[in-house]
Amino acid sequence: MLSIDEIKNQLKEILSEKRYKHSLGVADEAEKLARRYGADVHKAYLAGLVHDCAKEYDPNDMENILRTKYGISADYMSRLMPKILHGQLGACDAQSKFFIYDPEVLDAVRYHTTGKGSMSLLTKIIYIADYIEPGRDFDGVEALRKKAYENLDEAIILGIDETIKDLLNRGLVIHPDTVHARNDLVIRRSR
Repeated sequence: MLSIDEIKNQLKEILSEKRYKHSLGVADEAEKLARRYGADVHKAYLAGLVHDCAKEYDPNDMENILRTKYGISADYMSRLMPKILHGQLGACDAQSKFFIYDPEVLDAVRYHTTGKGSMSLLTKIIYIADYIEPGRDFDGVEALRKKAYENLDEAIILGIDETIKDLLNRGLVIHPDTVHARNDLVIRRSR
């Protein structure tokens, strides 16, 4: 794996200044959440840092890059909303560009946008850190930030609920991974 400084230098070259600052914000937030919940702090920082490394590809090219460069076929729902492919493509790029092979880190990068059922603690941390990093500014973000440090699962449910409402209001499809993530957390809560 490249050093954190080497990864930062590469990210500065491939990301806009705004996206780079966002990535640093997610990395810092993920590190804080990892300390709060007893996760691996280094892995959290690393996953947060690289989570959007493929975000600035043209969404219309992401499926082709996944197929031709990495031999991966995008699922039908992801093809309907190609912007979310940056998570899967980011996990691939994290391996090929930064030599990150840790499956837990790669899983967190892959599912940071959609979530999924049975998320690991690290995947949960990256999912919510992306949602609440200091650069985010939307109605309810302060309450969500507070909730993230009180109850991680409840914060993720709230975040998913807001995402689903937004997608419904815009008449867009909801990726099944997002539905599975929410259902899994709600079922675990009721146990």
